[in-house]
Amino acid sequence: MPSSLFPLLAEAIQSEQLVARVTLLAGPGAGAEMLVWPERHVGTLGHAALDEEAQRMAGDALAHQQPRRFVLCQNENEWEIFADVFLPPPHLVMVGAVHIAIPLVTFGKALGFRTTVVDARRAFATQERFAHAHRLLIGWPADILPTLNLNESTCLVTLTHDEKLDNPALLVALNSPVRYIGALGSRRTHAARVAALQEEGATDAQIARIHAPIGLDLGGRRPEEIAVAIIAQIVQVTNRQEMMG
Repeated sequence: MPSSLFPLLAEAIQSEQLVARVTLLAGPGAGAEMLVWPERHVGTLGHAALDEEAQRMAGDALAHQQPRRFVLCQNENEWEIFADVFLPPPHLVMVGAVHIAIPLVTFGKALGFRTTVVDARRAFATQERFAHAHRLLIGWPADILPTLNLNESTCLVTLTHDEKLDNPALLVALNSPVRYIGALGSRRTHAARVAALQEEGATDAQIARIHAPIGLDLGGRRPEEIAVAIIAQIVQVTNRQEMMG
Protein backbone atom coordinates (compact mmCIF):
# COMPACT_ATOMS: atom_id res chain seq x y z
CA MET A 1 0.00 0.00 0.00
CA PRO A 2 1.32 3.49 -0.83
CA SER A 3 2.71 5.14 2.27
CA SER A 4 0.23 8.01 1.85
CA LEU A 5 -2.76 5.66 2.08
CA PHE A 6 -1.73 3.56 5.07
CA PRO A 7 -2.28 6.29 7.70
CA LEU A 8 -5.70 7.00 6.18
CA LEU A 9 -6.68 3.33 6.39
CA ALA A 10 -5.40 3.07 9.96
CA GLU A 11 -7.32 6.19 10.92
CA ALA A 12 -10.52 4.88 9.28
CA ILE A 13 -10.29 1.58 11.15
CA GLN A 14 -9.45 3.30 14.43
CA SER A 15 -12.41 5.69 14.09
CA GLU A 16 -14.76 2.83 13.15
CA GLN A 17 -15.49 3.90 9.58
CA LEU A 18 -16.72 1.56 6.87
CA VAL A 19 -14.00 1.54 4.21
CA ALA A 20 -12.80 -0.64 1.34
CA ARG A 21 -9.16 -1.14 0.32
CA VAL A 22 -9.09 -1.67 -3.43
CA THR A 23 -6.00 -3.39 -4.86
CA LEU A 24 -5.04 -3.93 -8.50
CA LEU A 25 -3.89 -7.56 -8.35
CA ALA A 26 -2.99 -8.13 -12.00
CA GLY A 27 -2.76 -6.16 -15.22
CA PRO A 28 -1.04 -2.91 -16.21
CA GLY A 29 -0.12 -1.01 -13.06
CA ALA A 30 -0.48 -4.04 -10.78
CA GLY A 31 -0.02 -3.14 -7.13
CA ALA A 32 -1.82 0.19 -7.28
CA GLU A 33 -4.34 0.79 -4.52
CA MET A 34 -7.11 3.14 -3.50
CA LEU A 35 -9.40 3.57 -0.49
CA VAL A 36 -13.14 3.87 -1.00
CA TRP A 37 -15.69 5.09 1.56
CA PRO A 38 -19.46 5.23 0.91
CA GLU A 39 -19.18 8.92 -0.01
CA ARG A 40 -15.60 9.44 -1.21
CA HIS A 41 -12.36 7.84 -2.35
CA VAL A 42 -8.61 8.49 -2.14
CA GLY A 43 -5.89 7.19 -4.46
CA THR A 44 -5.93 5.85 -8.00
CA LEU A 45 -5.43 2.60 -9.89
CA GLY A 46 -3.82 4.54 -12.72
CA HIS A 47 -6.69 5.08 -15.16
CA ALA A 48 -9.80 7.23 -14.79
CA ALA A 49 -12.13 4.59 -16.29
CA LEU A 50 -10.58 1.91 -14.08
CA ASP A 51 -11.01 4.11 -11.00
CA GLU A 52 -14.66 4.71 -11.85
CA GLU A 53 -15.44 1.00 -12.22
CA ALA A 54 -13.45 0.14 -9.09
CA GLN A 55 -15.42 2.72 -7.10
CA ARG A 56 -18.67 1.23 -8.35
CA MET A 57 -17.67 -2.31 -7.39
CA ALA A 58 -16.24 -1.16 -4.07
CA GLY A 59 -19.51 0.65 -3.36
CA ASP A 60 -21.35 -2.62 -3.93
CA ALA A 61 -18.92 -4.38 -1.59
CA LEU A 62 -19.50 -1.72 1.06
CA ALA A 63 -23.29 -1.91 0.67
CA HIS A 64 -23.27 -5.68 1.24
CA GLN A 65 -20.37 -5.58 3.68
CA GLN A 66 -18.61 -8.32 1.75
CA PRO A 67 -15.27 -8.33 -0.15
CA ARG A 68 -15.34 -8.45 -3.96
CA ARG A 69 -12.93 -9.80 -6.57
CA PHE A 70 -13.63 -8.87 -10.18
CA VAL A 71 -12.03 -8.66 -13.62
CA LEU A 72 -12.31 -5.63 -15.90
CA CYS A 73 -11.47 -5.78 -19.60
CA GLN A 74 -10.97 -2.61 -21.62
CA ASN A 75 -9.00 -1.75 -24.77
CA GLU A 76 -7.34 -5.19 -24.87
CA ASN A 77 -6.21 -4.79 -21.27
CA GLU A 78 -7.39 -7.00 -18.44
CA TRP A 79 -7.23 -6.07 -14.78
CA GLU A 80 -7.97 -8.21 -11.75
CA ILE A 81 -9.14 -6.13 -8.80
CA PHE A 82 -9.87 -7.00 -5.18
CA ALA A 83 -11.94 -4.84 -2.82
CA ASP A 84 -11.42 -5.77 0.82
CA VAL A 85 -13.96 -4.39 3.29
CA PHE A 86 -13.14 -3.19 6.79
CA LEU A 87 -16.22 -3.11 9.02
CA PRO A 88 -16.83 -1.12 12.18
CA PRO A 89 -17.37 -3.37 15.21
CA PRO A 90 -21.00 -4.55 15.52
CA HIS A 91 -22.99 -2.40 17.93
CA LEU A 92 -26.46 -3.03 19.36
CA VAL A 93 -28.15 0.10 20.71
CA MET A 94 -31.29 -0.31 22.82
CA VAL A 95 -33.48 2.71 23.49
CA GLY A 96 -35.35 1.83 26.66
CA ALA A 97 -34.02 0.16 29.81
CA VAL A 98 -37.05 -2.14 29.91
CA HIS A 99 -37.35 -5.81 30.86
CA ILE A 100 -36.86 -6.96 27.26
CA ALA A 101 -33.53 -5.12 27.08
CA ILE A 102 -32.04 -7.23 29.90
CA PRO A 103 -31.97 -10.55 27.98
CA LEU A 104 -31.40 -8.68 24.71
CA VAL A 105 -28.10 -7.39 26.08
CA THR A 106 -27.13 -10.98 26.92
CA PHE A 107 -28.04 -12.27 23.45
CA GLY A 108 -26.32 -9.37 21.73
CA LYS A 109 -23.09 -9.91 23.65
CA ALA A 110 -23.18 -13.63 22.83
CA LEU A 111 -23.25 -12.68 19.13
CA GLY A 112 -20.32 -10.31 19.46
CA PHE A 113 -22.18 -7.00 19.65
CA ARG A 114 -21.02 -4.10 21.76
CA THR A 115 -24.17 -3.28 23.73
CA THR A 116 -25.45 0.17 24.72
CA VAL A 117 -28.65 0.89 26.65
CA VAL A 118 -30.05 4.43 26.57
CA ASP A 119 -32.93 5.77 28.67
CA ALA A 120 -33.87 9.03 30.34
CA ARG A 121 -35.70 7.24 33.16
CA ARG A 122 -33.34 6.66 36.05
CA ALA A 123 -35.76 4.30 37.78
CA PHE A 124 -35.27 1.81 34.93
CA ALA A 125 -31.73 2.61 33.85
CA THR A 126 -29.87 1.26 36.86
CA GLN A 127 -26.50 -0.47 37.12
CA GLU A 128 -28.13 -3.29 39.07
CA ARG A 129 -30.30 -4.18 36.06
CA PHE A 130 -27.70 -3.53 33.34
CA ALA A 131 -24.34 -4.33 34.86
CA HIS A 132 -23.82 -6.75 31.96
CA ALA A 133 -24.19 -4.06 29.26
CA HIS A 134 -21.07 -2.46 27.84
CA ARG A 135 -22.59 0.98 28.39
CA LEU A 136 -25.63 2.34 30.21
CA LEU A 137 -26.32 5.95 29.27
CA ILE A 138 -28.90 8.05 31.10
CA GLY A 139 -30.45 10.92 29.17
CA TRP A 140 -32.78 11.73 26.31
CA PRO A 141 -32.05 9.31 23.46
CA ALA A 142 -32.33 12.02 20.80
CA ASP A 143 -29.48 13.88 22.56
CA ILE A 144 -27.30 10.84 23.21
CA LEU A 145 -27.63 8.90 19.94
CA PRO A 146 -25.82 11.46 17.75
CA THR A 147 -22.76 11.01 19.98
CA LEU A 148 -22.59 7.23 19.49
CA ASN A 149 -21.18 7.03 15.93
CA LEU A 150 -24.22 5.25 14.55
CA ASN A 151 -22.74 3.53 11.51
CA GLU A 152 -23.23 0.70 9.02
CA SER A 153 -22.53 -1.94 11.69
CA THR A 154 -25.04 -0.55 14.19
CA CYS A 155 -28.38 -2.17 14.96
CA LEU A 156 -30.83 0.05 16.86
CA VAL A 157 -34.08 -0.90 18.58
CA THR A 158 -36.62 1.28 20.38
CA LEU A 159 -38.38 -0.48 23.24
CA THR A 160 -39.99 2.10 25.53
CA HIS A 161 -43.56 2.34 24.11
CA ASP A 162 -43.19 6.06 24.90
CA GLU A 163 -43.40 8.23 21.78
CA LYS A 164 -41.51 11.04 23.53
CA LEU A 165 -38.49 8.73 23.72
CA ASP A 166 -38.93 6.40 20.76
CA ASN A 167 -39.94 8.76 17.96
CA PRO A 168 -37.07 11.26 18.32
CA ALA A 169 -34.67 8.31 18.57
CA LEU A 170 -36.09 6.83 15.38
CA LEU A 171 -35.65 10.13 13.56
CA VAL A 172 -31.97 10.11 14.48
CA ALA A 173 -31.63 6.50 13.32
CA LEU A 174 -33.46 7.13 10.05
CA ASN A 175 -30.99 9.88 9.21
CA SER A 176 -28.02 7.61 9.85
CA PRO A 177 -26.59 4.60 7.96
CA VAL A 178 -27.46 2.05 10.69
CA ARG A 179 -27.88 -1.49 9.40
CA TYR A 180 -31.08 -2.40 11.26
CA ILE A 181 -33.86 -0.37 12.89
CA GLY A 182 -36.62 -2.03 14.92
CA ALA A 183 -39.47 -0.55 16.95
CA LEU A 184 -41.53 -2.32 19.59
CA GLY A 185 -45.30 -1.90 19.43
CA SER A 186 -48.46 -3.17 17.79
CA ARG A 187 -49.49 -2.43 14.21
CA ARG A 188 -51.85 0.26 15.52
CA THR A 189 -49.03 1.80 17.53
CA HIS A 190 -46.79 1.73 14.49
CA ALA A 191 -49.43 3.39 12.31
CA ALA A 192 -49.60 6.28 14.76
CA ARG A 193 -45.80 6.33 14.89
CA VAL A 194 -45.56 6.53 11.11
CA ALA A 195 -47.93 9.50 11.04
CA ALA A 196 -45.88 11.28 13.70
CA LEU A 197 -42.61 10.60 11.89
CA GLN A 198 -44.06 11.87 8.63
CA GLU A 199 -45.07 15.08 10.35
CA GLU A 200 -41.45 15.47 11.39
CA GLY A 201 -40.30 15.11 7.78
CA ALA A 202 -39.45 11.41 7.53
CA THR A 203 -39.88 10.06 4.00
CA ASP A 204 -41.64 6.86 2.98
CA ALA A 205 -38.29 5.33 2.03
CA GLN A 206 -36.88 6.11 5.47
CA ILE A 207 -39.90 4.76 7.31
CA ALA A 208 -39.72 1.55 5.27
CA ARG A 209 -36.41 0.83 7.01
CA ILE A 210 -38.19 0.32 10.34
CA HIS A 211 -38.99 -3.28 11.30
CA ALA A 212 -42.32 -3.04 13.08
CA PRO A 213 -43.80 -4.89 14.77
CA ILE A 214 -40.28 -5.74 15.81
CA GLY A 215 -38.84 -9.26 15.68
CA LEU A 216 -39.72 -12.52 13.99
CA ASP A 217 -43.20 -13.83 14.68
CA LEU A 218 -42.30 -16.64 17.10
CA GLY A 219 -45.45 -16.32 19.18
CA GLY A 220 -43.53 -15.38 22.32
CA ARG A 221 -44.95 -13.17 25.04
CA ARG A 222 -42.41 -13.15 27.87
CA PRO A 223 -39.58 -10.57 27.76
CA GLU A 224 -37.01 -13.29 27.11
CA GLU A 225 -39.07 -14.68 24.23
CA ILE A 226 -39.52 -11.25 22.66
CA ALA A 227 -35.78 -10.64 22.99
CA VAL A 228 -35.14 -13.93 21.15
CA ALA A 229 -37.48 -12.80 18.35
CA ILE A 230 -35.68 -9.45 18.08
CA ILE A 231 -32.16 -10.87 17.97
CA ALA A 232 -33.32 -13.53 15.51
CA GLN A 233 -34.61 -10.86 13.15
CA ILE A 234 -31.37 -8.91 13.46
CA VAL A 235 -29.45 -12.06 12.48
CA GLN A 236 -31.86 -12.70 9.61
CA VAL A 237 -31.60 -9.16 8.24
CA THR A 238 -27.83 -8.91 8.48
CA ASN A 239 -27.30 -12.36 6.95
CA ARG A 240 -29.76 -11.61 4.16
CA GLN A 241 -27.85 -8.46 3.29
CA GLU A 242 -24.66 -10.51 3.07
CA MET A 243 -26.28 -13.21 0.92
CA MET A 244 -27.61 -10.54 -1.46
CA GLY A 245 -24.01 -9.78 -2.23
